[in-house]
Amino acid sequence: MATRISLKNILYATDFSQAAEDALSYAKRLARQYGATVHGVHVRFSASYPDVEPDAMPEFVRAAQEQAKIEEELLHKLLEDVPHEVSVCAGELWPTILDIVRRRTIDLIVIGTRGRTGVEKVLLGSVAEEIFRSSPCPVLTVGPHLAKDTKRHVEMKEILYATDFTLESLSALPYALSLAQENHARLTVLHVLGEQETGEQIQPKNSTESTLRQLHELAPAEASFSGEINFRVEQGPAAEKILEVATVIGADLIVLGVRGVSGHMVSTTHLFRPTAHRIVTRAECPVLTVRG
Repeated sequence: MATRISLKNILYATDFSQAAEDALSYAKRLARQYGATVHGVHVRFSASYPDVEPDAMPEFVRAAQEQAKIEEELLHKLLEDVPHEVSVCAGELWPTILDIVRRRTIDLIVIGTRGRTGVEKVLLGSVAEEIFRSSPCPVLTVGPHLAKDTKRHVEMKEILYATDFTLESLSALPYALSLAQENHARLTVLHVLGEQETGEQIQPKNSTESTLRQLHELAPAEASFSGEINFRVEQGPAAEKILEVATVIGADLIVLGVRGVSGHMVSTTHLFRPTAHRIVTRAECPVLTVRG
């Protein structure tokens, strides 16, 4: 059997939106599957605490504490059917989450994102990018375009893994294999050849064939993996082709390896920053990103 990934502690970040509720289904499903504890976290943004007059501060603090208690109780209720812990914190989103990731030895972060207003401007912008490129553990993102049949996707019967053969993208392969084996899913392994330059001849057939051979070499021995694996080579813009194949096969999960960053966001390799960002924000199924 392919090496089984270990998920003992899952961090579920929520803003109590519908998108976060969709993500909750995945956090619970994986927790049951792997015998993990879910750490429910709600971060109250610093902007939620406006400047107040000194005389009004005690009342403001009491109100904030009461609201935090209500949110803690709600988190307990949402997670009551799985082993869990809850935290309601105030601060900046990613630094607060990262602190919990380190203290609780988190193996996976699960986050949901809204539609086109409100917190989506944060979660689908630089902060979301910061999370999946800076996180020491994989991140499962449930985006705003999730297909309505969430229950089917949670079953994870069709998994798409995209690779450009870099070490960063290959870091996600063990997760794709393990999840496919664990869920008795069909795994599609995809490589997207670069776009043609103007006037360039059509990619020769042997280029596609050699790429397919490379993809086959990534597959585990039959004795260690009992699932079905398909291999595909496409040509064109990476994000568009990955999303297109995901739609064609009815993917329940897209798995990507991404390059980590420190400091300001920078471009990466074939799965460069705009590619991963577009996939995470436009996919109709969850996206698992693994930092290489």
